[in-house]
Amino acid sequence: MEHLLFLSHRIPYPPNKGDKIRSYHLLKHLCQNYHVHLGTFIDDEDDWQHVGKVEALCGETYFGRLNPSTARIGSLTGMLTGRPLTLDYYRNAGLRRWVDGVLRQHKVERFLVFSSAMAQFVPTRASGTRVIDFVDIDSDKWAQYADKKSWPMNMVYRREARKLLEYERRIAGEFDASLFVSPAEAGMFRSMAPEYAHKIAAFTNGVDTEYFSPEHHLANPYASGEVGIVFTGAMDYWPNVDAVEWFAKEVLPGVLKQHPAAMFYIVGSKPTAQVQALASLPGVRVTGRVEDVRPYIAHARVAVAPLRIARGIQNKVLEAMAMARVVAVTPQALEGICATAGAELLLAEDADAFIATVNAQLAQPNRAMGAAARELVIAQYGWASNLASVDRCFNSELKQAA
Repeated sequence: MEHLLFLSHRIPYPPNKGDKIRSYHLLKHLCQNYHVHLGTFIDDEDDWQHVGKVEALCGETYFGRLNPSTARIGSLTGMLTGRPLTLDYYRNAGLRRWVDGVLRQHKVERFLVFSSAMAQFVPTRASGTRVIDFVDIDSDKWAQYADKKSWPMNMVYRREARKLLEYERRIAGEFDASLFVSPAEAGMFRSMAPEYAHKIAAFTNGVDTEYFSPEHHLANPYASGEVGIVFTGAMDYWPNVDAVEWFAKEVLPGVLKQHPAAMFYIVGSKPTAQVQALASLPGVRVTGRVEDVRPYIAHARVAVAPLRIARGIQNKVLEAMAMARVVAVTPQALEGICATAGAELLLAEDADAFIATVNAQLAQPNRAMGAAARELVIAQYGWASNLASVDRCFNSELKQAA
């Protein structure tokens, strides 16, 4: 087997949140065809228990400890050097030495970089096919953050958006192929880097439709008499925090007027103080981390994804659809998902529309929509077929098809 170097900004296991779901399936797929050497970071102490699971898949491995607080302070050196802060956040001499050692010891002919920040660890002298999975356009996400923040942080975020886009464009030029999480995301980046359009493609996330299935008999986690509305996601991620706060304060009161038994469950790990404070509001429950999110999805009357800041594809939406739940989304949460509003999910653009949409679903559940949603996910979001795009990149078919 050929040797492949896989660099990821976070350990690709367990597959319990957006980037880990994608990186884990990508790693597992590549291990079928290549001898994979993995270099990655661990930014959550709980993840050290999963190192053995990942090592069993790979050849050489490097797991670097990354302390988010220290990394944030270290990233400020980018203000002096003119670099994106994101690059200095992940700056690590140990990983750089490990990469050099792997390249000396093995004839590495393939490189897969997961997220833009990890491209800095691929030496420019390295020969072989280099593919980067940007996943999302991170620079645009920082631009969205800037629009939501006040001075001085909006200036910092705007600078990061500008500097990171410059870096993303440079990497797209240096690498053989650039991948994104959806055709829409790839199309947007082509408009930002038109000279590299022929090297830009997408592979869509998949869903384990056997695991996320309505056929499982899962105990109801809701209290007797509650009508469940559920949001799932990592609750230390600012776009998720913004989404649940907006829903709890701007949407839920209008829902409770018509459906006083409704209860909004915020299900996800590491809820910030801002999220925990929402539990004091009428009709809100904050669970923190749970062993299994599926019971909360399975027994909810409606799943919601009221994101106002988003890039790429929202796995939370696909997972709820796979479980035949009706999902109400904002346009931002719908972006990149090939579902038709009104047929496979519900779309609401503002608070008033969201109130009306959720109230209608609570009053008269649309079970046919849930069934259609699952059928769509089964047809369009299988990992095996979607990952074929990565194989085409390493087989040089991307350029030929352009």
